[in-house]
Amino acid sequence: MEELLILIKYLFLGLFQGFTEPIPVSSSGHLEMAEYFLGLEIEGMSFALLVNTASLFAVLIIYRSDLLRLIQNGLAYITTKDKKAESDFRFILYLIVGTIPAGVIGILFEDFIELHLASIKTVGITLVVTGLALWFIRNLKGRKNDADLTFRDAIIVGLAQAVALIPGISRSGATIVAAMGLGMKQETALRYSFLLYIPVSVGGMILGASDIINDPNLAQLAIPYTVAFFGSLIASYFSLKWFMNIMARGNLKYFAIYCFIVGPLVVLFS
Repeated sequence: MEELLILIKYLFLGLFQGFTEPIPVSSSGHLEMAEYFLGLEIEGMSFALLVNTASLFAVLIIYRSDLLRLIQNGLAYITTKDKKAESDFRFILYLIVGTIPAGVIGILFEDFIELHLASIKTVGITLVVTGLALWFIRNLKGRKNDADLTFRDAIIVGLAQAVALIPGISRSGATIVAAMGLGMKQETALRYSFLLYIPVSVGGMILGASDIINDPNLAQLAIPYTVAFFGSLIASYFSLKWFMNIMARGNLKYFAIYCFIVGPLVVLFS
């Protein structure tokens, strides 16, 4: 009976993280809330890394055609200087530039964030901040396509992604808000945001691989971890598909309202 309860607990956490990862409400903040209010305590970073990797796989599946096109055209431009492939080559450069701020700030301030900002009250406050940002850009209709992006756009969106290292600040929310604030079309903002998620997530997976391998509970929790991984993978896939439809209809305001409701409740009851 106890083993079944453990499986259910990890399945729930995997589904919960997976569902909240693509949408602009902060999956890390919600995972922290779930552990706090359910009285769960998961030691170390291996579980978070595992379910985030599952979300990464879901993003790779959904954006596989974009990734293949970027790789093919990027290589074509490098080898033949084909002008038709130049915009995709530049888009790759913008993804690289946009990844740098989060990588640098993460390395420099990871310990500070964990010591001073990783609290449930911080999550409640920053959810309200996320909601405000989403509310301000909810009606924006940009004009920039993929080919219209600049290095300035990449740096600003990259800095927004770095801000999302603070628990409760949604990564997708921060990057989409910044992208739309810079005049990108909703489709372009969404694609750039989630393609930008890939290198950051891959980097985190590589750096955190030793944490998973050296997890003292790995053998004992191998099955629960596996269940959580596939729960997160499936939930992330369908959640991102759902969010893409919401973005197409311009209904970001509902996520802002959600953050306005949940954020204060978290502060009040924590």
